[in-house]
Amino acid sequence: MAGKFRFRLKAGNGEIVAVGEAYDTQAAAKEGCAAVQRAADGATVVEAGS
Repeated sequence: MAGKFRFRLKAGNGEIVAVGEAYDTQAAAKEGCAAVQRAADGATVVEAGS
């Protein structure tokens, strides 16, 4: 899915436990990530380079 944006949810040990859907814009992906963060009280978000 070239040109799409996703986010990954990683556990404390670095294991990827979830992957967000493909979003058309980075802003939409960040909002999707923020929604997951709100649902996962106390989660930390780290933005990876592109």
